[in-house]
Amino acid sequence: MQESESRTYRSAQIRNCLEPVKTGMSLEMIDSRHDAKELPSASKPLSVGSASRVPSLLKWTYTAFTLVLAVYYWKEYGPTNFLYYCDVALFLGVAAVWTEKPIFASMAVVGITIPQLLWQVDFISSIAGSSLVGMTDYMFDSGISLFARGLSFFHFWLPMLLLYLVYRLGYDRRAFFAWTVLAWALMLICYFLLPGPTDALSFPNQPHNVNYVFGPNGDTAQTWMPAWAWLGCLLCGLPLLVFLPTHAVLSALDRKFKSRLA
Repeated sequence: MQESESRTYRSAQIRNCLEPVKTGMSLEMIDSRHDAKELPSASKPLSVGSASRVPSLLKWTYTAFTLVLAVYYWKEYGPTNFLYYCDVALFLGVAAVWTEKPIFASMAVVGITIPQLLWQVDFISSIAGSSLVGMTDYMFDSGISLFARGLSFFHFWLPMLLLYLVYRLGYDRRAFFAWTVLAWALMLICYFLLPGPTDALSFPNQPHNVNYVFGPNGDTAQTWMPAWAWLGCLLCGLPLLVFLPTHAVLSALDRKFKSRLA
């Protein structure tokens, strides 16, 4: 009985060995079939333990800086200071580095790249001795603590960091619509609920004319047109003249990058 079972087992082994030969499979094909069973598909997402696309040092350093800034700004300026576009973009960056979802960095880049580029140019021109538009004059005001000005320097490096994150994570083309809706909400809140340039403030450092919804000068309302018309210009002009060009450039670069990888 045992001898019969042994012969049957050997016969099954021989058939398994001869099957590839009968079907015309080469040794290379057998090896590739074996490898395909063991290797994960490239189309499947990486496992939880896979390498992060954002360096850990960057994650922790950026988060620590944002935490310090948030605590200091809350104490000095109050929570409404975080309704500025640049502050919102800063927090979106934190979400981007930890979740590694492209939408957060993409939204922030669409919203602040062009305005912060103007900030950068004005800052550099001020160092050279000739302020361009005066938006960074406070950075050279000795009446403001060096610590506070150091925190505010994030306006200079944040756009470059966000562009790096988009490079690492990819560009999400939903960002234009998402940021536009967010910016509209912020403008309406700042216009109807926060103090204007001439309104009485609850404390000396309370933010007013947040996101310049009453005029380009933070301390003076514009007089070129009715206030509601200025708000309407911002609601229409920012998406068309600021957000959309940035979105178009990033979308084109993203398509070009993906075509090279294809």
